[in-house]
Amino acid sequence: QVQLVESGGGLVQPGGSLRLSCRTSGFTFTKHWMFWARQTPRKDLEWVSAINTGGTNMYYPETVKGRFTVSRDNAKNTVNLQMNSLKPEDTAVYFCNAEVNYTSGIKNYWGQGTQVTVSS
Repeated sequence: QVQLVESGGGLVQPGGSLRLSCRTSGFTFTKHWMFWARQTPRKDLEWVSAINTGGTNMYYPETVKGRFTVSRDNAKNTVNLQMNSLKPEDTAVYFCNAEVNYTSGIKNYWGQGTQVTVSS
């Protein structure tokens, strides 16, 4: 079955950095875009990155552009999110997301999430 397992969250001071990883299995990783999203303490869900199958095109919202960098390792079925210059408003649970294509349709999968807390 499809599994997405995030790791790398934690407590960091403002201006600090964290690197999140998402290890995947159960689907053809190389054929699917991958996404990161976050859920804030107010329960708002915000998409924070997208990366294409080859890892050559990445997309970010303005709130994280220039600070976050998404990458993927297709040999290891892993997607990473490097987060720099972190701000208190980046505090959230971060989720890895895949929309997997089946002949019967598209199914959305999420990891369990990893908590990122930015605080002094």
